[in-house]
Amino acid sequence: MEKKYGEIAIEEAKLEAWENPSPERDYMIEITFPEFSCLCPRSGYPDYATIKIRYIPSKKIVELRSLKLWLNKFRNRYISHEQATNEIYAALYELLEPKFLEVIGDFNPRGNVHTIIKVRSDKNYG
Repeated sequence: MEKKYGEIAIEEAKLEAWENPSPERDYMIEITFPEFSCLCPRSGYPDYATIKIRYIPSKKIVELRSLKLWLNKFRNRYISHEQATNEIYAALYELLEPKFLEVIGDFNPRGNVHTIIKVRSDKNYG
């Protein structure tokens, strides 16, 4: 079966950065990705989450289409909530080198358990 153009775009997705258009001031960028999915590494059941990204850029900002496609690459991966959230954080931090970065994985309840994973560059998890 031939792959659809969207499947190919997701498969080939790479995070891209653009130059910060306003590097002279600090400002917060907030991105919400409400349709994140991955597979439980133990059961294979799908896990769904809202991924929230907040950052203060330095020299670079993330290109949103590349982020959307790259996050969709997780949908067929067996990966824990903790590993997925930390992997997203690490990739964005390496790409952007922001002044501040926070990634929150707010995973939908499954089996009556709701999990929220927070990773921040300033270690203030309050």
